[in-house]
Amino acid sequence: MLAFLILLAIVAVVGFWLMGMYNGLVVARNAFKNAFAQIDVQLQRRFDLIPNLVETVKGYMAHERGTMEAVIAARSAAMSGLSAAKASPGDPSAMAELANSQGVLNGALGRLMAVAEAYPDLKANQNMMQLTEELTSTENKVAFARQAFNDSVMAYNNKRETFPSSIFAGMFQFLPAALLEIPNEQQAQVRAAPKVQF
Repeated sequence: MLAFLILLAIVAVVGFWLMGMYNGLVVARNAFKNAFAQIDVQLQRRFDLIPNLVETVKGYMAHERGTMEAVIAARSAAMSGLSAAKASPGDPSAMAELANSQGVLNGALGRLMAVAEAYPDLKANQNMMQLTEELTSTENKVAFARQAFNDSVMAYNNKRETFPSSIFAGMFQFLPAALLEIPNEQQAQVRAAPKVQF
């Protein structure tokens, strides 16, 4: 009888331990999916600001039509990339598509802003100043949301790759999640040290 109770206790402890491991993997997976939802909110806000920006610029830069069309096309591609990533957050191909489409949009917006600098009346326009400020604020929020997502993905991947969770993760299809990384050309711009001349 005592041996049976000890065996039952051991089985219960192992069962609770396995259940805890499974629940930990589920919590980690849900955490990175929730973190991606925050990226989605900020990118949607960004996408909503872009048509207003283009409309404001349109009156001043009528002969820069190609630049404005590039921004609109890049916005559409970025929205498609976000839809793919939203369907499967953490999927490596979806994250790569999102990162690439965001890189193209960032480049198009950068060109638009560079061209806008040549128009003093546009720079002084109240709508343009407000939209630029909102877009900058949104870009910062996207960066923070991306960092939170990447931290959550790393925690999830660490949990699913460490022993003994790795065995359990393989049995229950806890697949690896991919980080959302900035395309290489943007990393070079961000990481480049500013040049100071006297």
